[in-house]
Amino acid sequence: MSFEKLARLDLNLLVCLHVLLEHNNVSKASEHLNLSQSAISKSLARLRELFDDPLLQRAGYGMEPTPRAKELKPMLAKLLFDIEKMTAPTTFEPSQSTRSFQMAVVESIYTLLFPHFIGEVFSTAPHLTIDTCNWGSDTFGQLQRGELDFAITGKDLNPEDAERTLTPPKGILSAELYQDKLCCIVNSRHPVLSEKWDLEAYIAQRHIVTKYYKNERWLLDVKLAESQLERDVALFVPDFNSAAELCSHTDLILTAPSLYASHIATQLDLTVIPLPYPLPPLSYTLFWHENRENDLAHLWLKKLLISRCQKLAAEPKVSP
Repeated sequence: MSFEKLARLDLNLLVCLHVLLEHNNVSKASEHLNLSQSAISKSLARLRELFDDPLLQRAGYGMEPTPRAKELKPMLAKLLFDIEKMTAPTTFEPSQSTRSFQMAVVESIYTLLFPHFIGEVFSTAPHLTIDTCNWGSDTFGQLQRGELDFAITGKDLNPEDAERTLTPPKGILSAELYQDKLCCIVNSRHPVLSEKWDLEAYIAQRHIVTKYYKNERWLLDVKLAESQLERDVALFVPDFNSAAELCSHTDLILTAPSLYASHIATQLDLTVIPLPYPLPPLSYTLFWHENRENDLAHLWLKKLLISRCQKLAAEPKVSP
């Protein structure tokens, strides 16, 4: 081992390279690191000299990593996680912590699960910050890159079904927070409330569907397709709250988790009715990356979230 060479190595350069290889873009790397583009360009020049390789080169409308850079990328990610782990505190005192956690969630979580733990989080750790964003198509990638600490979304409980709708990549761990089932929401004047309610009636109606990102798939639609059935979707929206509000002003059918449905129905002019199609329950699931396993602050918050949501799961449920 050449300690002389290591002593001359600037760790900030490796951090810069890690971010550059995640974005393949100097301007995005500068935003991520809160540095000027000029500073990033100078660091890239030093990195090219250090590794005797271009690392990033122009291709088409952007930049792409060289074979050497692709080889370095996983090694670099592991190295930086190991350094972070090595320099992490050996104790964690919630009352003194100023830690900021980054979390991606589906928006129904704010009303369904957050009230069951967020008050205790801030009473125990009054200086802590939680920065949330919407669940999206790159959420697992953000967990892998260390840009997120946690993510929460609904996951189909049956493993075979989950593989068809939500497949976490290697290194992403998970824990169930709460099980729920799907039901339907309609406005209180909807004609179906005075008619026979079955699968045929459900398929005959027009629907409003939430879709967080372009290629998202509902297990319900996958299962219906297997029976040569399909929902007539009139409107796609990005969140349940918008869907429920629009549902109260139209005759569109909204299919949603029952815990959310019962909550929103008390606030809007809505009625909850069963989903006339047999589906296994879904699981609200907490995701994190395995590299966070030895982070004491992360472990503290994870245990609190899981334990408080499991208490909710143990409470009696009212069927729609």
